[in-house]
Amino acid sequence: VKPTYDEDARMLDGYQIMQACFDYHLAHNPLVFAIGEDVGKIGDVNQGFAGLQEKHGELRVGDTGIRENTIVGQGYGAALRGLRPIVEIQYLDYLLYAIQIMSDDIATLQWRTRGGQKAPLIIRTRGHRLEGIWHSGSPMGMILHSIRGMHVCVPRNMTQAAGMYNTLLQSDEPALLVECLNGYRIKEKMPSNMGTYTVPLGVAEVLQTGSDITIVSYGSTLRVVQEAMAMLEEENIHCELIDVQTLLPFDTTHVICESIK
Repeated sequence: VKPTYDEDARMLDGYQIMQACFDYHLAHNPLVFAIGEDVGKIGDVNQGFAGLQEKHGELRVGDTGIRENTIVGQGYGAALRGLRPIVEIQYLDYLLYAIQIMSDDIATLQWRTRGGQKAPLIIRTRGHRLEGIWHSGSPMGMILHSIRGMHVCVPRNMTQAAGMYNTLLQSDEPALLVECLNGYRIKEKMPSNMGTYTVPLGVAEVLQTGSDITIVSYGSTLRVVQEAMAMLEEENIHCELIDVQTLLPFDTTHVICESIK
């Protein structure tokens, strides 16, 4: 389901797109709740939940201690019991402290029990701004090889992120969603069907066609690629840009292969 837009759709900061997405699901699904460091009172460090604790209550939008493993553990237990938790790891670097429970429990549960048990936990985080030697890096190799059995979503902007949350909340499978840390203050158009449009998982999207070079990207790197492509166009080099959108599963319809052909 594609996002739709009114003629007078407002251009808002990316964090406001996330606010609208989470507000919709908290209002329409009593099983949804969110917890994490600074998620409650201040609405998370990038304001995706700003004002939502006051609106929906402390049981629906709450703060936790600074312990990533127990944050994910609380979400896992709640998901096993039929709730729809969204738990936040404040920055992608610190997923390391929760990787054991994700790898050994969450990613394997459905497979170990032949589908008999399910825990549709959504782990929300942010990072991947290409400055990982200082902070908020991109330990994707560690993540991908550790949590096969979970979806790994890497949206290029907050509109795509919201569509992925919409998809995941219709699913009964666990996922990690990595938002672009440098995208919360970038303007995006507010969809009119917020909460109901979806992004398919495992399906890459061709953002621009070209005849010379295939470039495959995702997340924060995509804007860097687009800037480089504009420079190459001036040299009469035409690039095809593909956003993989999810790293697990990865390009299940072979979009990249067709582009290279």
